[in-house]
Amino acid sequence: MWYNKIVSLCVNLYWKEGGLVIKSMTGYGRSQKIINGRDILVEIRSVNHRYYEYSSRIPRAYNYIDEKLKVLLKSKISRGKVDVSVSIVNIEGRDTEIVINKGVAEGYINALRSVSEDLKIADDLTLSNLIKLPDVFNVQKTPDNEEEVWHDVSEIAAEALERFVSMRETEGEKMRFDVLEKSEFILEMVARVEELSPQTVTNYRERLYRKLGELLDSCDIDEQRILTEAAVFADKVAVDEETVRLRSHISQLRELVNSDECIGRKLDFIVQEMNREVNTIGSKAQDLGITRLVVDMKSELEKIREQIQNIE
Repeated sequence: MWYNKIVSLCVNLYWKEGGLVIKSMTGYGRSQKIINGRDILVEIRSVNHRYYEYSSRIPRAYNYIDEKLKVLLKSKISRGKVDVSVSIVNIEGRDTEIVINKGVAEGYINALRSVSEDLKIADDLTLSNLIKLPDVFNVQKTPDNEEEVWHDVSEIAAEALERFVSMRETEGEKMRFDVLEKSEFILEMVARVEELSPQTVTNYRERLYRKLGELLDSCDIDEQRILTEAAVFADKVAVDEETVRLRSHISQLRELVNSDECIGRKLDFIVQEMNREVNTIGSKAQDLGITRLVVDMKSELEKIREQIQNIE
């Protein structure tokens, strides 16, 4: 027991030095800046999901950055349902251009001067008059410099992604300590099962003596028969193999939780194996004390399962 606690403490100290990190699949990151006359906002959210699933909300005019944004996020995220939102507002009118329709303007001028001559009206046509006439000036959107836009968006998206990952790591730290604490509790329960299991056989043999003594009264009891029956019973209720494998699975779980790789799926498999061993111990148990321990272990395993479902 004390050995496991010392190992856990050493692992925790190593993790705090920055060698090991696990991440939650739940996270949020946001960044907003004004660059090159554009007010750019990037928000990243995610929830748990079996695989990496990407979705985005980007202004239609900037759809060309979507695939690049997906690749950028994939470089830091391996699992989770990720939703990214991008807002781009031009605040200096850089995306517009005033175009003079010279043909239309000349048409207006010629028509007005012709009317002036025909009707003997003074020609007081000025530029300010011309501006008021329809279709002389057109406001058009200038083509984007796609490389510049992506450079600016990627810079802000990288900051949002950094904050997003940081939040995931913070949540992952909490989950990691929780899983380690629960695995320590299960180890203690395993030790109690190993203590109670031999006593179960001893109690069975004593009950067998008493029952046969009551039935046979003063007759001699076949000692060899008692030992044979006790041996058969011991074989049926023996959980040594299960507890050894359970300890091994717990050791693997703790190693994975303290690794720096994506471990969610591996942890799920190990917890399934742990649950299988606990169920086998429960089916063999002929002792109320062991049954209660099995119930406690299954309860902790379910809590661990809920935690690891959100680990990347």
